[in-house]
Amino acid sequence: MNDKGERRASGWMGLAIAAVAGIAIGALAMLLIGGRFSDKSFADGVRNAIMANPEILPDAMAELNRKEAAAAIGPRRAEFETPYQGAWAGAEDGDVVLVEFFDYACGYCRQSNEAIDRLLAEDPRLKVVWRELPVLGPASQEAALASLAAADQRKFRPFYQAVFAAGRPTPETIRAAMAQAGVQPAAPSQAHQTEIQRNVELAQLVRASGTPTFVVGDKIFHGAVPYEQLKEAIDEARARRGS
Repeated sequence: MNDKGERRASGWMGLAIAAVAGIAIGALAMLLIGGRFSDKSFADGVRNAIMANPEILPDAMAELNRKEAAAAIGPRRAEFETPYQGAWAGAEDGDVVLVEFFDYACGYCRQSNEAIDRLLAEDPRLKVVWRELPVLGPASQEAALASLAAADQRKFRPFYQAVFAAGRPTPETIRAAMAQAGVQPAAPSQAHQTEIQRNVELAQLVRASGTPTFVVGDKIFHGAVPYEQLKEAIDEARARRGS
């Protein structure tokens, strides 16, 4: 088959799989709500389609989960996009807000910093908000509390950069990062504990299974995300706002 024929076949296959997915999802929905099929041949066809293309079920469920999580953002968008004190960078009144749930002990968070820095450098209308989600152990918790103290003192970014530059956080590297950033030691406060608990709740709303998790407009990304994908999501969010 030549290239043109392969592309045509591929296109028809994509349409067929999409149609099968739509039929299967509709059928499953009817079953789940207690509906019954009056046409046994149709039910058999749905079953056969699912058996022949079982990958459509996890794909469909993943898409459903994504849409449900995105719908959860709307009513609480202000909570997602309003930073804790100084834990943000970029345009104070940015027209698009990129939210990152992160953990200082997360290697993928460190890996994502290059893309975030590039986006901030290129886009003067972008605002980035960081939300502490210390899920990787005691050192993560200690780093998060020190980070919130740094945010109180409007020294979040220097502290953030110093901790990630030092590698996986330890009590020693956290103290060194505080000294480097000029952060004065402060006892953990109720406000810090409240902020972390709020971040856990918000992360659960978008079904974050770990860090990093990004929220841009109505899109949610889990894990390290390439610069191009984040930029595309920012552009789409901006277009929807009519900017």
